[in-house]
Parts: sequence; C-alpha cells; structure tokens
Amino acid sequence: VQLQASGGGLVQAGGSLRLSCAASGFRLNNYYIGWFRQAPGNLREGVSCMSVSDGTTYYADSVKGRFFISRDNAKNTIYLQMTMLKPEDTAVYYCATCPGKLVITTDNYWGQGTLVTVSS
Repeated sequence: VQLQASGGGLVQAGGSLRLSCAASGFRLNNYYIGWFRQAPGNLREGVSCMSVSDGTTYYADSVKGRFFISRDNAKNTIYLQMTMLKPEDTAVYYCATCPGKLVITTDNYWGQGTLVTVSS
C-alpha cells in the first residue's frame, strides 16, 4: 500500500504547478484522499481533501479559488492543481488519506512529500 506524490518544484509567484498522487496496493474509490503541507517551522496543515467516491471537495481558506483537487479513477490518481502561487505556499506537500477532512487525525495514512518552492 503506497501513496506516491510527485510534481513539486520551483516556481515564481503567480505561477502554477500540478501535483500528482498515485495510489498502489489499494483503490482510491472508497477513501477520502487529499493534500497537506508543512512549511519550515510550521505545523502540518490540511490543504484540500476529496471524497473520491462522490467528488465532494474541501479546501483550506488560504487556498480556496487558487487550488483545485481532482481525480482520475482509471489511473487511481489524484491531482492538486495549484494556481496563483504565493511565496507563503512554499512547503513540503504530502498526499494522504483524510478521514478527518482537513483535520489531521491518527487515522491519516501518509505518502511521502514533494517540495514546492515559490519564489517572490
């Protein structure tokens, strides 16, 4: 069972990036899956979460209207399209199950992180 995140990188403020999270060993269909991030010196926080079965989405206020979560059931993959990026979006982004929506619980299953750096 694995969640493999990719797509991070360096981008200028105002730019866009798309993160991918591919699941292996299980099907995403029955889960809430999403993205969390942790900036240096900060606590890990919820960014976006999706019910893969019905497409219900949740977003942190700080990213609403700029970030968009989506899924490709055939590829067993979710995405996070990040637009209008700001320097404060710089963080390691983690793909994880999100049974608590944007709240981190002991039931989160974590993938590895991918670093997003937004330069001003």
